[in-house]
Amino acid sequence: MKKKIAVDHFKGKSNLAKALGISPASVSQWPDDVPELRAYQIERLTKGKLKADVPRLQQAS
Repeated sequence: MKKKIAVDHFKGKSNLAKALGISPASVSQWPDDVPELRAYQIERLTKGKLKADVPRLQQAS
């Protein structure tokens, strides 16, 4: 998930940070891709409107 998409969805870094229970400065420090665990958290908060898009581990057959 791209940070810009998440920020736009929540209408700003402050709103995104508040929804996640973190500081806006933390959001600012993210790279272009949202960290994996935060991406899953955002997916849950948006009820799937935003997808984490993180490759899942495949089990060996």
